[in-house]
Amino acid sequence: METFVRFTEQVIQSYIMQINKNEKKSIRSAFGNALVELGKENKNIVVMDADLACSTQTAMFGKNFPERFFDCGIAEQDMIASAAGLASVGKIPFVASFAMFATGRTYDQIRNSVCYPEFNVKIIGTHGGVTVGEDGASHQALEDISLMRGIPNMSVIVPADCRECEQVIKFAAENYGPMYIRIARTNVCDIFDENYEFDFCKAYVIREGSDVTVITNGETLAEVILAAQILEKEGYSAQIIHVPVVKPLDGATIIEYAKKTKFVITVENHSIIGGLGSAVCELLAEYYPMPVHRLGVNDTFGQSGKWDFLLDYYGLSAEKLAVSIKKYVDKYRLVK
Repeated sequence: METFVRFTEQVIQSYIMQINKNEKKSIRSAFGNALVELGKENKNIVVMDADLACSTQTAMFGKNFPERFFDCGIAEQDMIASAAGLASVGKIPFVASFAMFATGRTYDQIRNSVCYPEFNVKIIGTHGGVTVGEDGASHQALEDISLMRGIPNMSVIVPADCRECEQVIKFAAENYGPMYIRIARTNVCDIFDENYEFDFCKAYVIREGSDVTVITNGETLAEVILAAQILEKEGYSAQIIHVPVVKPLDGATIIEYAKKTKFVITVENHSIIGGLGSAVCELLAEYYPMPVHRLGVNDTFGQSGKWDFLLDYYGLSAEKLAVSIKKYVDKYRLVK
């Protein structure tokens, strides 16, 4: 554990340096590039898109392997049903669209045509959360993780940076079963270095702390890391756990580290209903009850605006998170 903690502290410092330099990369491009590399290795991989290939970055695969790329048009239900058919004859379909349309418009087909027969279909929802920005509430999926984690046989993964995204896509190609992978529209800074290895069965302790355990994933991991730096300067010690796999949840790691602080805050670019926060609450309520406070979008729709403004408006920027975490830690101390 000591070696890992030293390593993660180096990662945090590296991240701070990168964000100060404004060095960010497209996680959607990382997804597209990963598909191309996998396509070279496995001819059973096919890619399908719903008239959004330039936005989702599946166009990279289409350019390299046009015979294995299918633009299904604005017909997401048909796309999922077709993917199920391809999977039934041994193909590995990667199906991409905005998270709102990949999960909400296609729920029936995902449930009954993919998950019920347990077909090997990989659903990639790009543009998740309020950071979709100007496209507004109709395009900002805040319920997608809730929808997908409720279906039997479906795994749900939310990578935080480009390196993790590439490894998640490779994992999906090499392992059987329905999977939903959610990636952001926004560019992201590198968090993990070349030593990082994605483990489907494990959550990751980014740093240890004594006041509160903060559990997060996806693009809010970066904001939580920065918030912890702000809090540290004010005398607060925040423990951070990154949970890329929302389902199946690594309950053992969460419980082990939550026991140290006996107070948990979850952070997600998603509704606080049904997502990561709900998963953590369900786990702890059953196996180790303790106070949990969920930070995310509080049972409301998104709205149109610049992505960074919206992140701050909904309390998910590093600065707003630091204020909220400090408030809830102070409140917990009073009643402890």
